[in-house]
Amino acid sequence: MNIHIVGIGGIGVSSLAFVYLSQGHSVTGSDLAGSDIIEKLKERGADIFTGKHNASLVLQDVDLVVYSPAVPQNNPELKQARKLQKKREEISIKSYPEALGELTKTHYTIAVCGTHGKSTTTAMIGLTLQSAGKDPTVIVGTKLKEYGDTNCRVGKSNILVIEADEHFASFLNYRPKIVVLTNLEPDHLDYYGSLKNLQGAFRSFVSFLPLSGTLIFNQDNPGANSIATSVKEDSRKKSFSLSQKEATILRGSLRVPGTHNVANALAALEVCKLLKIPAKTILMALATYKGSWRRFETFTKSAVAPSILVSDYGHHPTEIKATIEAARTLWPKKEIWLIFQPHQYQRTLALFDQFVQTLSTIPVDRVVLT
Repeated sequence: MNIHIVGIGGIGVSSLAFVYLSQGHSVTGSDLAGSDIIEKLKERGADIFTGKHNASLVLQDVDLVVYSPAVPQNNPELKQARKLQKKREEISIKSYPEALGELTKTHYTIAVCGTHGKSTTTAMIGLTLQSAGKDPTVIVGTKLKEYGDTNCRVGKSNILVIEADEHFASFLNYRPKIVVLTNLEPDHLDYYGSLKNLQGAFRSFVSFLPLSGTLIFNQDNPGANSIATSVKEDSRKKSFSLSQKEATILRGSLRVPGTHNVANALAALEVCKLLKIPAKTILMALATYKGSWRRFETFTKSAVAPSILVSDYGHHPTEIKATIEAARTLWPKKEIWLIFQPHQYQRTLALFDQFVQTLSTIPVDRVVLT
């Protein structure tokens, strides 16, 4: 197939490009600016243009056009694709969630959803399955050193592990066999309008599980518990909790700090146990996980040495709290500064009081706000 991807450098849609290339398809793409991931896609054989979007980039013989959710509907390449589709009805035009949804239908899909911890949990599951010889395909919303600083690993088995994003209800396009629910708190209220609507989307997603499917959820999180009640049969759901015995082992063995990462690892543990992997093998694999891009990513060689710089994508009050608790556990006697850049106007507005509470009470020496 000839596939064109609009906004190919996006952290989600670029992963599909890696998959398509591995399947032998011809891939072209466009993005406003270059990136490390775009360069890696070029190395794999993708023909990518960077700069202003242009209708001429969509060739006459295109079979599939995929676009990032960030691409506006009046994008000239999308308009050209629709024009060509009128002449050749067999041309498909799909958003990234729609295209990924097609992939989930042809694989044994494990989908990780929740407000926090999706990327880390997805990475932990993928790396553990790989270590156990399951050879999965993994699509994660961050870059991993184990994947050559990319966001995708293409395996030869039928197992697919994906990060299932709830923003714009993207995950309603996916059809998994296993759903992992890390937690649920108010977020993306600019789209959902209310917590009730957000919960409704999660219940809908879980309802797509087949009768043979399983929901694995965080028993310690009230939001996750509320969604789990929608699955009536106990045989179709499994929980994980910081009170279980493996949590103590993980606290002492994980390389990534923080109680939240123990919870992420417990979720990965339950998934892999469900797939008949011995607990010892799982725990050994989880102990090797080194972390990922912008998830408590530590830089010790900085311009202000001997300071240690930690970069973290945490953009929700709960995530900020978890990041600082991890830092304070690692460095109990060091002076800690938090430099926080708000992410998305609507989230900042909707969760303003929670941001004020968190930034006023976290155990740091100085808070700097952009």
